[in-house]
Amino acid sequence: MKSLTKIKVDLLSILMNVTIKEVRPILILLMFLLVGAKSVTAQKAPPFSNDIMPDNKTYFFFQADRFEYYSIGDPSPVVWDVQGYIGTDIHKFWYKAEGEALTTEQEGEMEFQGLYSRAITSYFDFQAGLRYDLAYNSTDNNSRGFAVIGFQGLAPYLFEVDGSLQLSEDGDVSATFEGEIDLLVTQRLIAQPRFATNLALQEVEEWGVGSGINNVQLGFRLRYEIRREFAPYVGVSWNQKLGQTADYARLEGGEDSTLGLVGGIRMWF
Repeated sequence: MKSLTKIKVDLLSILMNVTIKEVRPILILLMFLLVGAKSVTAQKAPPFSNDIMPDNKTYFFFQADRFEYYSIGDPSPVVWDVQGYIGTDIHKFWYKAEGEALTTEQEGEMEFQGLYSRAITSYFDFQAGLRYDLAYNSTDNNSRGFAVIGFQGLAPYLFEVDGSLQLSEDGDVSATFEGEIDLLVTQRLIAQPRFATNLALQEVEEWGVGSGINNVQLGFRLRYEIRREFAPYVGVSWNQKLGQTADYARLEGGEDSTLGLVGGIRMWF
């Protein structure tokens, strides 16, 4: 067995007999290894941050889908239907408001909703929250509250739909549904058919609501998008009250069917 001193002498002899030509490939290999290690170190992943996660971004949206003058004789109402949200792609807080006010009398009705919304598919949100109704005239005000559950989203063939089920503070159950679709005549001229209906399980005479299907509303609006976010429009709207709801309207001296021209502005940001 060789001694340690003998092994050292043999290694030194081998190294002294190696020429520069033989060492060159080894040096080149070492150089590539050093450069590669430095490149890997430079390309390490950045520190984690919620800012790079699209689902965690907070968005704000507001839309006045209808803000219009409804010409149906005297008095003619101003009608509005606005909604929007603040939140992420998955979780949102939706706010909604709609109503109408007569232009020549101190009379009108309004509806406000605040809803928690969660995405359940790529195209639909489940919503739950509260709704508050207010009706007023020159002598009296009336109000009521609801618990609300519903859905909102984009159905096949690009129909925008919004449906909800409500339970009032007095235990009355009702439901609403509306749908609309945008049909492009040109890139800026857009036709929008619209359908809406309301139904109730119980009659509520104080609010002029009968049991069953309360009404059917059909509309058609033609808008021109000066900008995508701002579009004036004209159209026609027809509202037919049904059953006991129509009876209550006639008893109060109102119309059970209205047909009129509308003109307004649609905007969003």
